[in-house]
Amino acid sequence: MASAGSRRNQFLEWFPFYVHRFTGDVRYRNLQDFQQAWYWNLLFAMWTSERPGYLPDDGQLWRLANARTCQFFEKERGPVMSMFEREGSTTDVAVWIYHRMLVEIYEEQVLKFHKRRRKSSQFTDERQASLLDFEGTLSKKENGREKCEKHPHSGLTEWGTCWGCYEQKYSCG
Repeated sequence: MASAGSRRNQFLEWFPFYVHRFTGDVRYRNLQDFQQAWYWNLLFAMWTSERPGYLPDDGQLWRLANARTCQFFEKERGPVMSMFEREGSTTDVAVWIYHRMLVEIYEEQVLKFHKRRRKSSQFTDERQASLLDFEGTLSKKENGREKCEKHPHSGLTEWGTCWGCYEQKYSCG
């Protein structure tokens, strides 16, 4: 059975490659060839991470970057790491690196995925509603979207699903 993290990412197996967003930065053009490879390997690892767009800075980044040794990575990592931002501090339990643009792209893609999924299932939902709700017995919100039977007091996400159901489906715990 797939873990919650892998289940969450299974529908986002790829990301759009916006050339200018990724390579337009002067810092990227100043990277050496092996540093560019490290950069891309870290981005790929971030996309498939349990927390998409983020990686724990736990001393193992050199492995994810596919550097030949930890010592070499530590010596040459500075320009690559300047392409990422940090979250947390050494006093926190976890320090994360992240790539702001990749996080934005991930959020854009999740939203597009759910909008497409909703559109494709809208016809089916409308047919089922017409067959099942011939007397208007399904409880609807003012905006026309169904209330969740499991979480009647939960709000709805932008794509119309219940936040409670969304949390259960996509949480890591």
